[in-house]
Amino acid sequence: MTTTLRTDLPTLADTARRMTDAGRGILAADESIKTMSSRLEEEGIPSSPTARRDYRELLITADGLSDRVSGVIWCDETFGQELADGRPFPQAARELGILPGIKVDTGTSKLPGGGGALVTEGLDGLGDRLASYAERGAAFAKWRAVFDVATITPYSARANGHALARYAALCQQHGIVPIVEPEVLCTGDHDLGASAQASNLALRALFDELAQAGVDLSGVVLKPNFVTPGLDAPAATARTIAAATFGVLSETVPEALAGIAFLSGGQPTGHVCESLRELHRLGDRAWPVTFSFGRALVSDALSTWGGEARNVPKAQQVLVDNCRRAGQATR
Repeated sequence: MTTTLRTDLPTLADTARRMTDAGRGILAADESIKTMSSRLEEEGIPSSPTARRDYRELLITADGLSDRVSGVIWCDETFGQELADGRPFPQAARELGILPGIKVDTGTSKLPGGGGALVTEGLDGLGDRLASYAERGAAFAKWRAVFDVATITPYSARANGHALARYAALCQQHGIVPIVEPEVLCTGDHDLGASAQASNLALRALFDELAQAGVDLSGVVLKPNFVTPGLDAPAATARTIAAATFGVLSETVPEALAGIAFLSGGQPTGHVCESLRELHRLGDRAWPVTFSFGRALVSDALSTWGGEARNVPKAQQVLVDNCRRAGQATR
């Protein structure tokens, strides 16, 4: 499949703005088959395509979810599955008032000459895959680059920024909003300053590459990490984290960007919501900020469900409650 769809940039911009509306965020339910299977098994749920489908269906059909969530990201397996009632997941999402999204990178590998740094793969054949996703209703896509504070260099930042830019340009050619995710990991014992320096380096390389690729930032959503000390270092307050994060973003993110949706980085729901709330209070931002959390929103729901149909309503309420807490942090 090689057909390139006609791109309507104002529509991309409208979609990107809808994805980052205050009070609503993006639900990340795009774990790989391997990762999702492991999480199910940790809860005592035998893993299978049906079990993974049932879990993702539980999430998307939660009553009131669209009041808190503008879009949901899936992996390829879920995007191609149907709900129990026979509706394809992308169709069901749109009927429920939620934009369907797709993760399109294929994971990481060691960057040659990168001293242990990683580079994200998946550009081969991406145009054809995006055309297929667009035909099946995808509104947006996601590509994640991963940086470790201990190994990030200008070279690794540039290599991943270039891949993100090529991905973003291809998305826009096919009428899909790209989420660009340059994640600086919180693992390690680094301090807040080291996280800020690494985040600054990754973001500067990213936006330089996006500019060179001619990507329209009004149709792009950035999914960054909060600037935090490493998990093995002394913790910082939410206000300190918000100030450090805002400082880095102010120095690196162009005003033309449609919006920012923060990842949780595996942090507890309460912690990331408080950091988001403090950042939102700072004001004087050129771009809206919201959430694109995964585990921070869904872990409680997965535990509550436990693979039992009778627990679905309770698990869905737990999910909606967590999404409401996250959404309130952006108001």
